[in-house]
Amino acid sequence: MISTTQLRIKRIFDVILVLLLLPLLITPIILLILIATIDTQQWGVFSQCRVGQYGKLFKIYKIRTLKDSIHPTRAIVTKMSSIGKYLSKSKLNEWPQLFNVLLGDMSFVGPRPDLKGFADELKGEDRIILKVKPGITGPATLKYKNEESILAKQKDPVFYNRTIIWVDKVKINKNYVQNYSFYLDLILILKSTILK
Repeated sequence: MISTTQLRIKRIFDVILVLLLLPLLITPIILLILIATIDTQQWGVFSQCRVGQYGKLFKIYKIRTLKDSIHPTRAIVTKMSSIGKYLSKSKLNEWPQLFNVLLGDMSFVGPRPDLKGFADELKGEDRIILKVKPGITGPATLKYKNEESILAKQKDPVFYNRTIIWVDKVKINKNYVQNYSFYLDLILILKSTILK
């Protein structure tokens, strides 16, 4: 089980790594925001409420990939442009989460931050997942890196996600917290970099 000392070391590592990466990535992030602003015709940064450590809510930041358009029926249709699809598939849309790490809402490694209705509803022993900050990457993230395409093949994606994928993610993330080591974080960061 992850200890208080390990959580402190994890946080120190996060701060050092983000301070090393931000000077290199700040210009590309600004360019991506400008591209997304032009592409979607909305502000290029998207924020959304997610469940964080100890169930505390926070705003996650991403590059905007969805654009609204008016359908002939006068309904607003939200769709992803080809640029948005590339940013999402390449995970470049997640670069602004470096600021979430710097602010202390996220870590480089941990369970992906969920929308309300998932992690905040964990019961009993499963709630140990909330002991760690959510991560940009993690063991469940790596296993389900093609989650969208998996769900697209299902007759009922919402049901499949809740009954199969979410249940498996809880199991994976519990194992991560119960068997945590700094070395494991380094391995997961390396795997994430290679598999992108």
